[in-house]
Amino acid sequence: MRPPARGAARLLSGVGCVAALLLPTAVTAQAAPLSRVPTADGKGQELPGMPSSLDSDAACTPASREKAKKQDWSRQRLDLDRLHGYSTGAGVTVALIDTGVDTGAEGLDGRVTAQGAAGDDCVGHGTFLAGLIAGAGGDSARLTGVAPGAKILALRGTDQRGQASSGLVVQALHDATEAGAGVIAVAVALPRRDAALTRAVAEARSAGAVVVAAATPEPPRGTTDEIPARTYWPAGEPGVLSVADMLPAGARPDNSLATGGIDLAAPGAGVVSGGPRGDGHYLGAGASVATAYAAGAAAAVRAARPDDSPDDVARRLTATAYPADIPQLDPYAAVTTVLGDSGASGGAERDAAPVTVRDTSSADRATDRATLFVVLGTSGVLAVLWAAFALPKARARGWRPAGAGASAGTSAGAGTVEEED
Repeated sequence: MRPPARGAARLLSGVGCVAALLLPTAVTAQAAPLSRVPTADGKGQELPGMPSSLDSDAACTPASREKAKKQDWSRQRLDLDRLHGYSTGAGVTVALIDTGVDTGAEGLDGRVTAQGAAGDDCVGHGTFLAGLIAGAGGDSARLTGVAPGAKILALRGTDQRGQASSGLVVQALHDATEAGAGVIAVAVALPRRDAALTRAVAEARSAGAVVVAAATPEPPRGTTDEIPARTYWPAGEPGVLSVADMLPAGARPDNSLATGGIDLAAPGAGVVSGGPRGDGHYLGAGASVATAYAAGAAAAVRAARPDDSPDDVARRLTATAYPADIPQLDPYAAVTTVLGDSGASGGAERDAAPVTVRDTSSADRATDRATLFVVLGTSGVLAVLWAAFALPKARARGWRPAGAGASAGTSAGAGTVEEED
């Protein structure tokens, strides 16, 4: 019976060794943080990043030579395939205030108008966002925007290099109001509020526009730990939907700028869209990306419910969002859900208390404890397996050390031969 027992012990020991080798890999994969500025969309697609601004001496963003091969996580999360069965945003004009939009960009042909210099998008960021709002996907139907039937009015809220300007944003808001845009997306965030900006937002809302704005600007390079929480504008204006970016897990990126009064969170990392030059794709991130998605959702709602007021649309987007510390945008639910009187009667007035950003510290501690238990449990299993393997061998040697047993056996054998001689 010893050979089978030894074979079983060796098999168990081999299994234990494999588990020990795999455990560090599993723990490392679990603990790896998500990157704020991704280099891939999470499905193995390596694409160049789309900047939100350029250095003063940098050339315009070059055309991407790479194309996405799969639909990214953000479009799956927003359930766009089902949404487009109910609304594509047809008949709605979305004014996009950012770096401009190339009127001939792939997937946007014939549906973009630009005022002044807004038709020249050196940075490429505005064209990237326009694809998320209303892009037809080019030669990939699975990379469409939220409202591929909507039209884009391109307006500049920045200079040619992507630096935001309060004066340009105010003028763009006036232009969007005069053009009768149903949705106004302000993809830039300003650190200071001024009277002209407040009046421009109020005029836009009075004219019937849903105003959506980025909750924060892009974080500066390096740490953001020393930047105190503050309100950014026009996201902080009454009645404006303030939108923040979220990772696939639903939390905000670690180095996001702190702010309060956030109304919605939407995908803002590893998002794929096109640019102003060529037919290749880029990856984008940030609150501006999330704002584009929210603006597209507002256009889809306006097309499906043309009699709703701007406050009704805003209320619908927040009331149908996935419940979380920061409600997570759900365009399909916003278009298809039947709300009661309390949900449809709205006023989208901002809460007095700031919305709390999801705190993951408890989950992190729980993960650490779970990892410790796994390590201790694995150590115990390995100890039992070692005992099952080693004890039979020790018993067979008469509990002598392995080296001693071999020497004694050799001597005994030699003595036997001598006696036979």
